[in-house]
Amino acid sequence: MVNDPFKALAHPIRRGIVERLSEGTATVAEATREFPVSKPAISKHLKVLEESGVVIRVIDGRNHRLSLDPRALEGAADWMDTQRARWTRLFDVVDDYLQEEST
Repeated sequence: MVNDPFKALAHPIRRGIVERLSEGTATVAEATREFPVSKPAISKHLKVLEESGVVIRVIDGRNHRLSLDPRALEGAADWMDTQRARWTRLFDVVDDYLQEEST
């Protein structure tokens, strides 16, 4: 669902985690150490990222490794591209109209 990635990226901590994971797979501690929030808060943010499909967690014993699943963002990216194209066309029409009016 296209709204899930937007929900996942709606909070700056979650965006920060995604940015960190864009550099490669990381443990939970590595991906979240820069955020001055409690472990329960981090767990809630990770849960949103995992439920949206943006982040995948692999558990190997005591190690929890996180990675991005870029496919989860494809729907959102496609929607944004469609909106960008639509608004570009509309602005071009307005620009053409204003050019005609000024001459």
